[in-house]
Amino acid sequence: MLISSNGITNGKIEDCFGGRGKDFNENGVSTYSLPVTITDVPTGTVSFALVLEDKDAYPVTGGFTWIHWLAANITRTELAENESQTAHDFIQGCNSWTSIQGNNQSKELSCFYGGMAPPDQAHIYELHVYALDHLLELQTGFFLNELFRAMDGHILAQASLKGTYEKI
Repeated sequence: MLISSNGITNGKIEDCFGGRGKDFNENGVSTYSLPVTITDVPTGTVSFALVLEDKDAYPVTGGFTWIHWLAANITRTELAENESQTAHDFIQGCNSWTSIQGNNQSKELSCFYGGMAPPDQAHIYELHVYALDHLLELQTGFFLNELFRAMDGHILAQASLKGTYEKI
């Protein structure tokens, strides 16, 4: 399985998908989500799940990865730009903007893509996509740990894509 995004050019995430973009929620969090294309899908795939994380956030957050986007029960191989805000055919989990360090943004606003805003230096963002053999029994607002518990024993393949976003 392979994943790609035309929002990442030469290893760099385009400005519009983070803090230098133009689409923000009422708390100033970027909401314009990356496009994703999945190819070479394994036989038996019923759905996909995705995680967009920033491990370079460890020093800034005091030791944890920053989750920018969680989605599950995706039944197609392509997500267009900004579909986090517009699509209704998959479910989304809570990103880290709902945390204390994300100013306790409401769960309602945090159940979408929350774009990149590295405060200290350029960060490397990792998009992980999982091909699954069934739909997951999750509800909108699920957390990362719940996603991994639900996927346990059902992952047919996984692929990752990295991109850098410069300091805001």
